[in-house]
Amino acid sequence: MQSVLGSYFPILVFIAIAGVIALALVLGSVLAARQKPYPEKLSAYECGFEAFDDARRRFDVRFYLVSLLFIIFDLEVAFLFPWAVSLSHIGWFGFLSMMGFLAVLTVGFIYEWCKGALDWE
Repeated sequence: MQSVLGSYFPILVFIAIAGVIALALVLGSVLAARQKPYPEKLSAYECGFEAFDDARRRFDVRFYLVSLLFIIFDLEVAFLFPWAVSLSHIGWFGFLSMMGFLAVLTVGFIYEWCKGALDWE
């Protein structure tokens, strides 16, 4: 029983240190930064329009497009991390597979750019 609890001690120490650092950063920012809120800063911001309005109000599809593009390229980065860690084990096949994956994503990015999906106006 003692060895089981002892094996969790480093995790508890890590959580305690993380909590102290987080608390110090929050308190430091409250003490160091100027606290002068104004109505626009305190207002709720959601998708570029007022949050408390008619629920059936139509808004631009670009909000959805930007979020989908973010998810696509965020997933690309999520696949790059495990690939980079295991690159020494997967060899040339893994390297070439990832280069193919990146090529497909690059072609998609260029297509979106040419179609104007990244332009806001």
